[in-house]
Amino acid sequence: MGVVIPLEEGKNKQASVKPLVDLTRPDMERVNQLILSKAGSDVQMIPEVANHLISSGGKRLRPMLTLASAAMFGYEGEGHIKLATSVEFLHTATLLHDDVVDESDLRRGKSTARTIWGNQASVLVGDFLLGQSFRMMVEVGSLDALDVLSTASAVIAEGEVLQLSVAKKMETTEDDYLSVIRAKTAALFAAAAEVGPIIAGTDRSTRNALKSYGMNLGLAFQLVDDVLDYGGKAVDLGKNVGDDFREGKITLPVILSWRRGTDDERAFWRKAIEQGDSSDANLEKALGLITKYGGLTDTIARAEHYGAMARDALAPLPDGPHKNALMEVIDFCISRVN
Repeated sequence: MGVVIPLEEGKNKQASVKPLVDLTRPDMERVNQLILSKAGSDVQMIPEVANHLISSGGKRLRPMLTLASAAMFGYEGEGHIKLATSVEFLHTATLLHDDVVDESDLRRGKSTARTIWGNQASVLVGDFLLGQSFRMMVEVGSLDALDVLSTASAVIAEGEVLQLSVAKKMETTEDDYLSVIRAKTAALFAAAAEVGPIIAGTDRSTRNALKSYGMNLGLAFQLVDDVLDYGGKAVDLGKNVGDDFREGKITLPVILSWRRGTDDERAFWRKAIEQGDSSDANLEKALGLITKYGGLTDTIARAEHYGAMARDALAPLPDGPHKNALMEVIDFCISRVN
């Protein structure tokens, strides 16, 4: 079933990730080669599982942030290639683990690794990619970069556990949910953007600016994903519309609709989310309530707020093509709802 809620066209409709893609293309070709090399193993199942997800068509935005933020300050070494690959492996490992925890069957329009090879293989290959990621961090030889990315890895794991602790609990607050996505999603965006200026040898204020940019961009990115699950198209989303609802995930549109609803409407949410009654009819009703109480429009407004914070973080930095591309990525992330 694909239920689509038409969303208003926004001012950022023409925003594109293309400037960032074009600026980082030569380095991304090297990253892609390193990804394939480091995902290799004599154990046949490891490259099979890893390449299934790696080749599934993601934009690889996070490693591009690392490449662009290093080039932005004139870095000319080799470390940014390994760090960008480390970032992508951290992300891929997280996806493999997430699909097991969430019992997801579809990722970017393809069957998840767990549905093909099973949960055990998905978890273990995710662990292999984490190990390879840390090996590359060490090879770069920057203790600061290692500290940032290893800390992000721990924070992501904390976020996954926190999400488990609030799963299917309608009393989850907006602050609780922001804590989850700050850890699960935004922390890696922040780390990816910060390690570039680290290896470029910039000062602490510049590092902090890129870290703040990445953190706020990641929050905006995830909030838009929340909207797309209820108001997007399956072909663009890479999963079935309404998957979050069917999995009983508490996302911001649901939190807002629950908080603003009547006693009877809250009883519906308990039945649908906490008791798992996620029929197509209940999905239709959930969409109606989310629309009634502005759950999508207000979540978009929150995303735009974090987008503005990301722009402010970059504002003091020197102008140039990399800064412009990073700015446009903000608009692109938010414009996905159009």
